[in-house]
Amino acid sequence: MPLSLPNLLDQLPGAVAQGLIWGIMAIGVYITFRVLNIADLTVDGSFCTGGAVFVIMLTNDYNIWLALVFAFLAGMLAGLATGIFHVVFGISTILAGILTQFALWAVNLLIMGRPNIAINVNNYNLLVSLRYLQEVAKGEKPFYWSPILSVGIFLLLIIGVLYWYFGTESGMSLRATGANVNMAKAQGINTDFNVVLGLMLGNGLVALSGAMLTQYQGFADINMGRGAVVIGLAAVIIGEALFVWIFKNFALRLLSTVLGAVIYYIVIQTILWLRLDPNYLKLLTALVVAVFLAVPYWKSKLSILTFKTKENGDA
Repeated sequence: MPLSLPNLLDQLPGAVAQGLIWGIMAIGVYITFRVLNIADLTVDGSFCTGGAVFVIMLTNDYNIWLALVFAFLAGMLAGLATGIFHVVFGISTILAGILTQFALWAVNLLIMGRPNIAINVNNYNLLVSLRYLQEVAKGEKPFYWSPILSVGIFLLLIIGVLYWYFGTESGMSLRATGANVNMAKAQGINTDFNVVLGLMLGNGLVALSGAMLTQYQGFADINMGRGAVVIGLAAVIIGEALFVWIFKNFALRLLSTVLGAVIYYIVIQTILWLRLDPNYLKLLTALVVAVFLAVPYWKSKLSILTFKTKENGDA
């Protein structure tokens, strides 16, 4: 069966919607990875924690907004656990994240009571759903029901709040901790507190993304966060590689991370459209991330080579 370009175009809105949802998670990864300069591996566990808490509260007839708030708070508690392991127990951030991620698998299973729980969009007033996207495409619902629009607005609100927060004294001290921890200590900043706070904030956003994805796909699964940290890093790296020369403002850099997540999912959807074996997606993801990670290095090498060539020419 020949490849059909219209078929790919029909699938792209779904890729964009997923990219936007994972963009919330990517912002959380950006806070720990770029702002705090910490490689936090808690993400794979806290993503599922958000989905687990959300689906349990929703199926027990709690308000959907309250369920989202508690999903965010549950993610913050996961970040707090990693922060305590690091700050109080003196464990490196990577190992602390691995320990928390490992423990969260059991915690998430305990929260849900079983490996997965489905939610039917007919029984709940969800904010986003794959069904809404399909119905908008068919003209059965107006455009404002589209998850692309609703998640897009949600993301703009998140970016706006974070832009405001990182302009406050607390936010600036958090950024200073990530930029130079020794200098921050010399300025009287409580760097240990800021590390824990940053981990909590980042994982809270990751869990919120998990709650949104649970709505979109209609279920929460114990393995839904597996590989999330790689996707988050891919979004951050792709966004930086493509937009770093354009987006200098902090809010725009957060936006570039979201765009990186969207681009990542469009690439994945294109790979699936080309009928490549889905089992190789993780390998392809690793290669894509490696290439984009290498771009800044290659650029620096090229600039040094150009400078030396110019210097030799002038001599």
